[in-house]
Amino acid sequence: MKYPKRSQYKHAKSQYRVRNWSEYEAGLQKRGDLTVWLSDDALDCWRAAPSGKPGGQHTYTDVAIEAALTIRMVFHLPLRQTEGFLRCLAEMLEVDLPIPDHTTLSRRLKKLSDIQFRKLPTDRPIHLMIDSTGLRVHVGHMQKPPRHRAWRKLHLAVDADTGEIVASDLTARRTHDCTQVPALLEQIDDPIESVSADGAYDTKAVYEAAHERGEGRAVRVLIPPGRNAQLSSNPSAAQKERNRNIRSIRELGRSEWHTQSGCSRRSMVENTMYRYKTIIGRNMRSRTLDGQRVEAQLASKILNTMTLLGMPDGYRVE
Repeated sequence: MKYPKRSQYKHAKSQYRVRNWSEYEAGLQKRGDLTVWLSDDALDCWRAAPSGKPGGQHTYTDVAIEAALTIRMVFHLPLRQTEGFLRCLAEMLEVDLPIPDHTTLSRRLKKLSDIQFRKLPTDRPIHLMIDSTGLRVHVGHMQKPPRHRAWRKLHLAVDADTGEIVASDLTARRTHDCTQVPALLEQIDDPIESVSADGAYDTKAVYEAAHERGEGRAVRVLIPPGRNAQLSSNPSAAQKERNRNIRSIRELGRSEWHTQSGCSRRSMVENTMYRYKTIIGRNMRSRTLDGQRVEAQLASKILNTMTLLGMPDGYRVE
C-alpha cells in the first residue's frame, strides 16, 4: 500500500484570537524599554565593595555583570558592542559608572551563580510541566559548521498557571531526559500538585521523584505510557499513578485521556521552548559548559520578565 505524502494531507489550521490585545501590545513595547533591563537598583549596586581580603578586588558586582549580560542577550549584541552600548548609555544618563570590558564580561560570566529567575513566589501547589530541547554549540571561527555539530540539551520546568520557568538545567546531548527530573524538582521550593511530561519521561525514577516531593500528599503524574504498557502487579505508591494512567487510557482512549486528564496543557512548555529559540536564539554563545549553563539561567530570567510584562490571552475561533 502506497501512503500519501504529508503535503497531500488536508490540514485544517485552527484560528485564534487574542482577548487582551491592548495589554499584550503594551507588554511587547515594554520589552524594548531599557529601564526594564537596567533598573535603578542595578545602577545603585554597580560598584563592588572592598572584600577585605588580600589581592585584587572586584570592580563590579555580580548584579552589574548580570545586568550587562542581560542587555547583551535581549538585544543580541556581541560582547564588544555590549561594552560600547553601556558606555554610551552611561554618557547619555550622565552617570559616573565604570563599564566592564568584553574580557571581564566573558570571564565573570562563568562565575555567576544563583541567578534567581523565579519572580512570583507562592504557597499554592504548582502544576508542573517538563520538557527538553536542543541548542547548538558555538563553533568558533569555522567558516562552515561541522556536519555533526555538537549541541546541548536544555531542560525546563514551567508553571502551568503562570507560564513562568521555575527550574532549568543544561546537560550534554546524550543525557536522557528522565534523569534530570530530580535535579529540576530540587530547584523548586513550592509544593507540587502535578507533573506533566511526554512519553520520554515514563520511567520509575520520575514517578518516584514526584512522589517524594509530595511530602505525604499525592502528586498527580501525567505521563502517557507506551502503547504496550502493562500494569504493575506489585506497584509502589509512586507506581500506582502509572497504573492509574494505563487504566484510564484503556477506558477512555488515548486522545480522550489527554483532554480529560489535563495532559494536553503540556503544550505550554513546548510553547516556552519555541519562545526560547525565537527570542533568545538557537545557538549558545559561550564555549564552556559552565558559561552555557549561566546563559540558560539568564535566558530563563529574561523570558520570565517578558511573561510578567504581558502574555496573550488567546481563544480558538470555531
